[in-house]
Amino acid sequence: MSVDWSSVQLRSLVELRRRGTVTAVAAALGYTPGAISQQLSALERAAGVALLRRVGRRVELTEAGLALVEHAEQILEIEAAATAALERSTGTVAGELQVALFATAAADILPVMLARVRQRHPGLVVRSREIVVDDAYDAVSSGSADLAIGLEYPDVPIRRDPSLRVVRLYRERFSLAVPTGSMPDAERVSLAETGPPLGWILPPENTDYGQAIRVACRRAGIEPRLRHEVNDTAASLALVEAGLGVSTVTGLMLRLRPSRFDVLPLAETFERHIAAVFRSSAEHRPSVAALVRVLRDLAPDA
Repeated sequence: MSVDWSSVQLRSLVELRRRGTVTAVAAALGYTPGAISQQLSALERAAGVALLRRVGRRVELTEAGLALVEHAEQILEIEAAATAALERSTGTVAGELQVALFATAAADILPVMLARVRQRHPGLVVRSREIVVDDAYDAVSSGSADLAIGLEYPDVPIRRDPSLRVVRLYRERFSLAVPTGSMPDAERVSLAETGPPLGWILPPENTDYGQAIRVACRRAGIEPRLRHEVNDTAASLALVEAGLGVSTVTGLMLRLRPSRFDVLPLAETFERHIAAVFRSSAEHRPSVAALVRVLRDLAPDA
C-alpha cells in the first residue's frame, strides 16, 4: 500500500497527541483550527483508517492514530536530517528559515539580525513570527519554527529535551524601576526594601518571568505586594512612570520604551538569559548554524 501524506499532516497528528485539542495545535503551528482539522482529515484519507475519534467536544487518537504518531516523529526527524544534509551538500548558506521570537526581541534584535544576515548570507531568507515569550520551546518542538529566540531564568529554566538545543546568547541583569524621586537616597536597593508603600507591577505568576521574580523576592524574605498584574513590558513601564508601583527592568526592556523613572541597581543578583532554541538535528544545518553565529556576534557580552 502506498500512502501519500505531507509533513504538515504528520506534524498536526503529533501535536494533537502532545497538546490534546485542535485549537491548541492550531495555535502552536500558526494555522486556524479549521485548517488543522482539514489536515487531519486529509491524513486519515491518505492512511485509509480512522486515526481520530470524537469524545464529547474533543477528539482523541485511535489505536491506529497512536501507532502512526510514533512513526510520524521518526519521519519528521529523518526529513529534518535530510534537509540539513542537502544544505551541506551545496557548500553555501542559502534557503529559508522560519524564526519565532518574543515582542521585545522582535523590536530590538530582529532588525539588526536581518541586516547582518543580508550582509553575510544574501542567499538566506529569514521569515519571522512573533510568539508569546514562554512559547519558544514549543515553537521549535512543534516544527512551526526552525529557530526561536526566548528567555531563560536560572530559577525557571527552559525545558531540556535531547531533540532540542538551547544556546544562551547573552545575560541581562535586572535592576529596579521606581517612580521618579520615590527613593531619592538610594544608590542600590534590596528587594527586601520594596515593601509598603511601594506596590509591585508584575506579570502573572503562571508566566516564567512572573515565577522568577516571585522566587527572587521570596529568597530575599518578602512576598511582593501586587498592585497591578500586567504581562506587557511597555505597559508595565508606563505604570511605573505614572507612579503606580515598581517593577524590575533590563536594558533590553528600557530600549523598548524610553521612560522617565529612576532605575536602581539591585543588591541581589536577579538575571535572565536571551537564548536561541533549535532542533538538535539542525545543529549542523548550515543556515541554522549561520544564524546562531550571527546572533552570538550581536550579543553585547559575547
